Amino acid sequence: MPIIDSPYKASGLFKNAHLSTIYSAKIRRVYGIKQERERIELPDGDYVDIDWSYPPKKTVSTKVTLLVHGLEGDAQRPYITGMAKLLNNNGYDVAALNFRGCSGFQNRLYRSYHSGHTEDIKHIIYLLINRSYTHIDLYGVSLGANAMLKYLGEQNTIPKEIKAASCIGVPIDLKASLEQLVKPKNIIYRTSFLIHLRAKYRKKIKEFPDLATSKIYRTIKSLKTFDDVYTAPAHGFIDALDYYEKASSYRFLSSINIPTLILNAKNDSFLHGHCYPIKQAKENPNLFLEMPDHGGHVGFYMKGGFYYNEIRTLDFFLNHI
Repeated sequence: MPIIDSPYKASGLFKNAHLSTIYSAKIRRVYGIKQERERIELPDGDYVDIDWSYPPKKTVSTKVTLLVHGLEGDAQRPYITGMAKLLNNNGYDVAALNFRGCSGFQNRLYRSYHSGHTEDIKHIIYLLINRSYTHIDLYGVSLGANAMLKYLGEQNTIPKEIKAASCIGVPIDLKASLEQLVKPKNIIYRTSFLIHLRAKYRKKIKEFPDLATSKIYRTIKSLKTFDDVYTAPAHGFIDALDYYEKASSYRFLSSINIPTLILNAKNDSFLHGHCYPIKQAKENPNLFLEMPDHGGHVGFYMKGGFYYNEIRTLDFFLNHI
């Protein structure tokens, strides 16, 4: 599919990548949405929590959208609740997935989640189908978007109920994204991620002393080290580089066979290189690649309450019913 000429134009200070990123993640507020939590038991003995929301006039609906958050996020982040509110206002039920250990409660197993973790997404999709939803759309942000793209590309067949997907701020090439995050300009973001990840590892020390130790904890001074000592061994990879290679959705884009929007801002400081999959989009008629000049990392601010990525996603879903 030809590259989409994006109509999004940031205004004023929101042309600055860092301002749009930080404002959208830390300052933006979304009001008027009510979520109901459901705990889902998983086949391996662990669980995930789903935060449901519904149209203002709750009726039996056959349409649902599965929302998936980013690294160390959750279903209460404004980039999730904003999308959920807009979908609810337009008649969609919404199931917002909290990855393992991200709902405010420690998950049961030593493993948790990662950028290529698709098993739980697949499990929830079949749960939605079993609940008689006949129209399922998918929406992922950052890490969750990479996992969603990987899911779509690695399946032999996609359930017929899945109609379209929208993926925002996607680190399609994990190694390239890491190379960006270690740059001086991104110190705020990587420091924040590392603080959260180290705190989670400390909890693993108490629960799994044979696998996680204080000695290893003291070595975790970078995101790559965290992936070397925890993410990779806990999830069956050789090391961090093996994880980045096998979990990157870049390898799976050519196999995606449902309409899929990828919205990555050119000034997103998390992204680089193959994170802008121009060649794959041109060769796969199901990929719609949109690259606005501005927007930072999931910071497509617009006046009026809803963000451009949310309005664009709803329009994309409606156009691919």
